[in-house]
Amino acid sequence: MKKLLLTSVFVVLAPVLAGAQTLTMGLGGNVTSLDPHYHSAGPNSAFAYTIFSRLTETDENSRLHPGLAESWEMVDPLTWEFRLRKGVKFHNGEDFTAEDVVFTFERIPQVVNSPGPYTSYLRGIVGTEIIDSHTLRIKTSHPVPILPLMMHNIAILDSTTHQDVTTEDFNSGKALVGTGPFRFVSGNTSEGIKLERNDTYWGSAPEWGSVNYRIITNGAARTAAFLAGDVDLIDQVASADVPRISQSDRGEIVSKVGLRLMYINFDHSRSENPVFLDDNTGNPLPTNPLKDVRVRQALSLALDRQVLVDRVMDGAAIPSMQYMPEGAYGHAGDLVAPAADPARAKELLAEAGYPEGFQITLHGSNDRFPNDARVLQAIGQMWTRIGVRTTVDAMPYGPFQTRASTQEFAAFLGTWGSGGEPGIGMTNTLATYNKEKGTGSINRGRYSNPAYDEALAAATAEMDDAAREEALVKVMHLLNDDMPILPLYIQKNTWAVKTGLSYAGRADEATMPQEVRSTKP
Repeated sequence: MKKLLLTSVFVVLAPVLAGAQTLTMGLGGNVTSLDPHYHSAGPNSAFAYTIFSRLTETDENSRLHPGLAESWEMVDPLTWEFRLRKGVKFHNGEDFTAEDVVFTFERIPQVVNSPGPYTSYLRGIVGTEIIDSHTLRIKTSHPVPILPLMMHNIAILDSTTHQDVTTEDFNSGKALVGTGPFRFVSGNTSEGIKLERNDTYWGSAPEWGSVNYRIITNGAARTAAFLAGDVDLIDQVASADVPRISQSDRGEIVSKVGLRLMYINFDHSRSENPVFLDDNTGNPLPTNPLKDVRVRQALSLALDRQVLVDRVMDGAAIPSMQYMPEGAYGHAGDLVAPAADPARAKELLAEAGYPEGFQITLHGSNDRFPNDARVLQAIGQMWTRIGVRTTVDAMPYGPFQTRASTQEFAAFLGTWGSGGEPGIGMTNTLATYNKEKGTGSINRGRYSNPAYDEALAAATAEMDDAAREEALVKVMHLLNDDMPILPLYIQKNTWAVKTGLSYAGRADEATMPQEVRSTKP
């Protein structure tokens, strides 16, 4: 057992090196919690990567690399062995051991009220065995060939420091003790967070002595802060602002095709008495038209995805009907975005019993993703043209995701950022919701299809990489036939970086201060 320290839940800070440079970042994604296991969302994870390490990590192209685990191997189809890095210390001096990994796995299911549980990344794990202080075996109920990839989502905590800590302890900063490249100094998500370099970090030392982590959700304000010199780097550059920044002498634009699919999600939880759905006289519909695949297909055919990309996203996206971009593992080369066909869409509505259409409210965020509110308005106009009169309700991301998580909407903007292969995303977003199994953790529409679940489970358990990819492509085709969601496009990730700095950008869209470099001699 690890020795209990009286200062276990307090951050022990080392002084910032004299003269060390400070990096100031202005980030668009709202961090909803500093608890690394509370809400599986991109901005939360990106922040957690500064404080905490994981067993495995990924590079800018989402390729897997060693993290706290130096190596791993499959002992048998139901057992993975991880050999852990020795000499790693938490920010407060505690040693990292296999016990910390086991503790982390045990804590995750106990996190309460999570809108996006991390239990999905422990899916299939039924036990652990500590061989020695730095060797751990993970047992699974069925073959999980991508378990090392799943581990890159799990921030490892200290079994001593984090005993009995709450989400509130993390949000206050008191429990922000990890093995990552930076230490927490002060602040919060609304006022900004100050970090300092962890000089005992096990990996490559960050260049920056301190980091100012500012959240600026408004795109125009973010660009203005960059052009004024208030921040050194911003992410989620509004597509309309790219020319202005490119033509300035302030810095340059960095762009990278990402792994985030944007889509429209539907309410599959209600067959009768649906919400935000009325007939064209304004009376509530008795049954849910979105349960009919012909209606979903009609709404898809109403969309001109190329127009969304070209005119709304200003080219900063790629039309897509699937989770992965071209060239990525699991991409289905023959699954392309169809051209808009309003005439056929109207025929499908009539076949489904809605020749005059109906009324619907489309919900989404207005401050989380590039042009999210504009995208909603464009989709609303396209649906209205086929007789589905659409009211758009865009709101701040915080209340939106809370309401979406409790199935309050009929149709709403959804998203998933894949981590190198599509099986995780397809399991989290569309597999039947089952808290115990860890499936459907962010299946906010509560879609449930036994045939899909069975095919996906078989595909994700396939040990041969080529055979698994082929099986996942077939599952993606199954989804396309049933159309439980309407895929829209895959985002391009865009940053603006001050002259004298460089950032390669990342496919997972994370902005990591430890990867920002100075180009000045």
